[in-house]
Amino acid sequence: MKEQVPVIQRTRVLIVDDSASMRAVLKKALQTDPRIDVVGGAANADIARRMIKELSPDVMLLDVEMPGMDGITFLEKIMRLKPMPVVMCSSLTAKGTDTTIEAMRLGAVECIAKPAGGPEALLREARTLRETVKAASRSTLRAISHDLPRSAPKAGGCNQELVIGIGASTGGVEALFSLLSALPPDIPPTLVVQHMPGMFTTGFAARLNRTCPMEVVEARDGEKLRAGTVYIAPGSDTHMELRGGRNGHIRLRPNAPVMGHRPSVDTLFTSMIELKEKAIGIILTGMGKDGAQGLEKMHRAGAFTLGQSEESCVIYGMPRAAKLLGAVDREINLDAMPKAIMRACREQLGVY
Repeated sequence: MKEQVPVIQRTRVLIVDDSASMRAVLKKALQTDPRIDVVGGAANADIARRMIKELSPDVMLLDVEMPGMDGITFLEKIMRLKPMPVVMCSSLTAKGTDTTIEAMRLGAVECIAKPAGGPEALLREARTLRETVKAASRSTLRAISHDLPRSAPKAGGCNQELVIGIGASTGGVEALFSLLSALPPDIPPTLVVQHMPGMFTTGFAARLNRTCPMEVVEARDGEKLRAGTVYIAPGSDTHMELRGGRNGHIRLRPNAPVMGHRPSVDTLFTSMIELKEKAIGIILTGMGKDGAQGLEKMHRAGAFTLGQSEESCVIYGMPRAAKLLGAVDREINLDAMPKAIMRACREQLGVY
């Protein structure tokens, strides 16, 4: 009797890009992985729509800027009519950056940047592309609301002795828009590490600032903590740390990647240990384990810790790793998280 050879489950990918040469490079970069099968390439949204019906791909790799129907309009239609995992592919332009952030807010799983070095540079970074596509195929699609943000609570209910730390990766852009827009303008100083290419974080902070009730800025080295302010770690060659506790400042420190990431959630959370019970640590949707060990250290030091529930995550990797370490006090749905944060802030003040 012949031994059965295990069947490899392959991720079927449709590439949508108006450049034939870019489609060829992306296909080459992806198909070196035996678990990925590029089933087609489309030059525009009309062709892509037909190929989706014919081929039923698992993941779509979608260009942001295209002639005719642009990527963001096509994404909106896809997520409304036939939701599927989408990875955005963006050029390094201001317009492309803003559109990519909007796409992730609307439900795209992740974004990749087309490197300035052209096809050769993209091939050098092919491993990240392949892992992103495979992770997207395992993602959980959620219904995305295009309505205006919910009304946030009024100011006056937060303990300003606290500091909040948040870590997120895949799916985190959408999660952070939802979470921060539902928190009050006098939120305690909040430090955020979102895994995101460096060219996107400035625009991401600016977009959050226009949407959310508190001030949202891209963090700067040496900046003092202020109440009512959210600090987004720059996606660059530095890690973001808190120095000096609640009355201290932000340090952007050049160093090697931690858990494959820079900035690293673990690095941020570890720097918050000295706050003890005056800290709240939150780990949101994301691939991998970054943040789990740091959150566990915060938990042991006395901080209140929250993890996003599996059913509300795009990727349940980071919250799952933290839960397995015993680092999470409460695991809850994203929609319930603003109320849980506010309760934690009020309980610190003895307000129930």
